[in-house]
Amino acid sequence: MHEAREIVVLRYGHRPGRDDRMTTHVGLTARALGADRVVFPDNAGQSAETVRDITDRFGGPFAVELREDQNAIVRGFEGVVVHLTMYGERVQDVEGEIRKAVGLPDGDSGTNGDSGANGDSGTNGDPAAPRDLLVVVGGEKVPWALYERADFNVGVTNQPHSEVAGLAVFLDRLFEGAELDREWDDADREVIPEPTGKTVVDADDDEAN
Repeated sequence: MHEAREIVVLRYGHRPGRDDRMTTHVGLTARALGADRVVFPDNAGQSAETVRDITDRFGGPFAVELREDQNAIVRGFEGVVVHLTMYGERVQDVEGEIRKAVGLPDGDSGTNGDSGANGDSGTNGDPAAPRDLLVVVGGEKVPWALYERADFNVGVTNQPHSEVAGLAVFLDRLFEGAELDREWDDADREVIPEPTGKTVVDADDDEAN
């Protein structure tokens, strides 16, 4: 989705049988709400196949990986690392700083909403150069080292709830809703929005019947 930077969601930890549905939904949410890639633990093969199947049918691009070296991924990531946790800073307090860190335009920047002649946001010079972003979503107890490695530990409401909900809110606030208008490439099927009914058509059809 993003030519200048990659947005990666890492599902940290997976308990087969217990976490299958939640891990799958982390991947589906990452895909639907603007990420470019999801990385699952190597024991989450069923979830990976489901997300790949959805991508094949409803479009991409979106990549799915199975990796066993999750700690190494976090340690060696060359970009900004965000860890979603109930105990983190409030998302509404840090979302602008995160956008700035990865070089995304901030809708709250600028004077009276004006942009510079070159599309620069704000009055403090050019936006930061694009940087990749790793969003870590815990599936089991997360080691303290991850909290220390993360550039941002971010909480959505600082209340107990689903990690899928936290990921969805974070991505939507990161992209300021722009991800909702994404167009999908190479889709076999397309859902037709309508007040009532459930219409799915072949993506190459000119008309929705």
